[in-house]
Amino acid sequence: MLTLEEFRELREQPSDPQAEQELINSIEQVYFSADSFDIVKYELEKLPPVLNLQELEEYRDKLKQQQAAVSKKVADLILEKQPAYVKELERVTSLQTGLQLAAVICTNGRRHLNIAKEGFTQASLGLLANQRKRQLLIGLLKSLRTIKTLQRTDVRLSEMLEEEDYPGAIQLCLECQKAASTFKHYSCISELNSKLQDTLEQIEEQLDVALSKICKNFDINHYTKVQQAYRLLGKTQTAMDQLHMHFTQAIHNTVFQVVLGYVELCAGNTDTKFQKLQYKDLCTHVTPDSYIPCLADLCKALWEVMLSYYRTMEWHEKHDNEDTASASEGSNMIGTEETNFDRGYIKKKLEHGLTRIWQDVQLKVKTYLLGTDLSIFKYDDFIFVLDIISRLMQVGEEFCGSKSEVLQESIRKQSVNYFKNYHRTRLDELRMFLENETWELCPVKSNFSILQLHEFKFMEQSRSPSVSPSKQPVSTSSKAVTLFEQYCSGGNPFEIQANHKDEETEDVLASNGYESDEQEKSAYQEYDSDSDVPEELKRDYVDEQTGDAPVKSVSRETLKSRKKSDYSLNKVNAPILTNTTLNVIRLVGKYMQMMNILKPIAFDVIHFMSQLFDYYLYAIYTFFGRNDSLESTGLGLSSSRLRTTLNRIQESLIDLEVSADPTATLTAAEERKEKVPSPHLSHLVVLTSGDTLYGLAERVVATESLVFLAEQFEFLQPHLDAVMPAVKKPFLQQFYSQTVSTASELRKPIYWIVAGKAIDYEQMLLLMANVKWDVKEIMSQHNIYVDALLKEFEQFNRRLNEVSKRVRIPLPVSNILWEHCIRLANRTIVEGYANVKKCSNEGRALMQLDFQQFLMKLEKLTDIRPIPDKEFVETYIKAYYLTENDMERWIKEHREYSTKQLTNLVNVCLGSHINKKARQKLLAAIDDIDRPKR
Repeated sequence: MLTLEEFRELREQPSDPQAEQELINSIEQVYFSADSFDIVKYELEKLPPVLNLQELEEYRDKLKQQQAAVSKKVADLILEKQPAYVKELERVTSLQTGLQLAAVICTNGRRHLNIAKEGFTQASLGLLANQRKRQLLIGLLKSLRTIKTLQRTDVRLSEMLEEEDYPGAIQLCLECQKAASTFKHYSCISELNSKLQDTLEQIEEQLDVALSKICKNFDINHYTKVQQAYRLLGKTQTAMDQLHMHFTQAIHNTVFQVVLGYVELCAGNTDTKFQKLQYKDLCTHVTPDSYIPCLADLCKALWEVMLSYYRTMEWHEKHDNEDTASASEGSNMIGTEETNFDRGYIKKKLEHGLTRIWQDVQLKVKTYLLGTDLSIFKYDDFIFVLDIISRLMQVGEEFCGSKSEVLQESIRKQSVNYFKNYHRTRLDELRMFLENETWELCPVKSNFSILQLHEFKFMEQSRSPSVSPSKQPVSTSSKAVTLFEQYCSGGNPFEIQANHKDEETEDVLASNGYESDEQEKSAYQEYDSDSDVPEELKRDYVDEQTGDAPVKSVSRETLKSRKKSDYSLNKVNAPILTNTTLNVIRLVGKYMQMMNILKPIAFDVIHFMSQLFDYYLYAIYTFFGRNDSLESTGLGLSSSRLRTTLNRIQESLIDLEVSADPTATLTAAEERKEKVPSPHLSHLVVLTSGDTLYGLAERVVATESLVFLAEQFEFLQPHLDAVMPAVKKPFLQQFYSQTVSTASELRKPIYWIVAGKAIDYEQMLLLMANVKWDVKEIMSQHNIYVDALLKEFEQFNRRLNEVSKRVRIPLPVSNILWEHCIRLANRTIVEGYANVKKCSNEGRALMQLDFQQFLMKLEKLTDIRPIPDKEFVETYIKAYYLTENDMERWIKEHREYSTKQLTNLVNVCLGSHINKKARQKLLAAIDDIDRPKR
């Protein structure tokens, strides 16, 4: 054993932990055995028989080293555990002190108990026993009172159910059941438990009835109580399942009761046979008179059901947000998870129910629609039916985002069939109107617009949910209020506005064609050289053909000169149209109403609208513009586009057959059904009188009414383009570019007929034939045929003024008439010159003198500049002076002249400056030009 000094020396000596650990590991295992192990004996027994001092010393030193390493290791461990030892020693000391204190307390307690035992008597213990019994009796009395209250709970529960306080009744019933379980050791409680369970089931039944009332008339307070009651029962998911079942049943019961009420009302008896019919069969018994009111009431009732569902969803969205906010503040994670699960289930159930309920509504309304043939209704009634259905489809789209495929397909089929028959009837009516039309002016106000007509009111009215889709404007506000937002607090979008049409009045007609007495008085005022030009003419003067304002201001003299050919100065500037035109415009408005209500049939409607315009245009052309001699003039009066349009109309729309061919195929018969017979002009319309300029007034009214109709179609194009399906828009563009735009082109062929008869061109040719053109001296006096022609023009001008007193003649019309007459006159002059057999240079000078005299006088009658075909005459006269080579080139360049006119020119020049050989050459050139024309 090392001494303390040796131990300290060991601690102070440097040490190698690894070497020390190797020494410790080298110690034999036997040294670590039990305490009874004798180390000395063990070592002595290990000594060999022959002892070696040196080996013994070495072995002893090894043992000392091992002992020192172990001692150092033990010392290190002791020093390491020294703080814990000190702390544990302090705790033991403290425990010893506490035990001593407890012993003192116990001793004192036993002493006090002995004193109390000796101090209390038997009487004191008796008081304590009585007090205990009193407390027991008080508890028993409370229990008996509670049981008595439980026995009378059913009365209070009945009162609460009558007050529809379902949460309170359920809460009270659950509390009673809990209280009853507390007193279940009493025999009377078992019967009470059974009674409370029956009461709870009765409450659930009444709660289900209360839930069903929500489907037709949603009440926030009522629904809140019902939901609170189901939440207390822990059956919120069951409540949602039941609610959807009630909505489905409500839809069925509602439509059945509405239709049954009208059927029984119209039947006039109380026969119960109708109540046993299926809904589908019941719908077939609705009479036409009650069909629309029944449909309106049907949609009203279904609206109430859908509105209740909409408000139910709103309620859940609002309360879900509130519950989420309150749950985020709570700490009950399990309860929150259950609530979130219920909330998610209810949300999915409600979202799925939207489509399901709308499908049920569509099927019920579709069944009602199929129960009656809609073709029996008048147009206005049919539009009203479409109006209601369109509103219902709008409700469905806002309700669940559905496009209402079921209703849309059903109503589309019936609408197309109805509209085809309706359109066919209207075309026949249009033919009848056209054949009886006398082409008198329909007096409308100068500010007349088709938007003033009842049929186009839907384009002006502001869009609101209370207005039907047929009365909606083209544009809508950027943020429209939905029907559910509009009527959430009351009202119904299907209320029939019976007096709506009565309130709408039209004020488009003018008395006697004038809007006021002052206008009528000023209408016939003549503007002579001393009169003042009206300020409104100065202000409103524009080019009537282009609609453009003049580049510079218009002088007084210019305005005075305008009256030469502007025969509308003495009339109010009102549109020119007839009663037939007005009827066509009204028809277009009706067609657009249907198209606006039911956009899927927009293409069919626009196609039928185009047929109205086509037939009107074809009728105007047939009545006033068809003349086979027109095209022979070679003036291109009818453009290729106009001819193409007329041929297309004739092939696709006009039935040229006099009577049906019995041998015709079925396909041909079907095609003929789609066509309309060509109209015939009324015998009351006289187009052969020269005094009336061959029916010019009627021609102006007819042609300008067509132009006005085309302008209205142009005005409606943006609206039609907006509703036309994208794949069908090329048809609309083709209709406008190839048909509507050609309306004004009919003016030329129609007014050409008047121009061809208004002037006696044949008489002028006879007068020109009597003139001697081979004079030898230059004349200073023009020939009499010029004066005769100018007199014809003066008479034409007077007649034009007379016609303008009946009908306003627009400036483009008067310009075309004058242009036609002047062009015909100039071509007649050339034709007269072409008939000359002999002509000298002086004769050519005389021709120029005559033509210049004619132009000078003509320019005083008209303000058309330049004079039409002026160069046509002058070039022909001047060609006489051309040399052989120049004339050959001239003939090839001027193919506007006829072969006769060119040949005569060559023949007349023979002998003066062209020989026979040159003549043959020039005639051969003329023949080459004429050959392709044959």
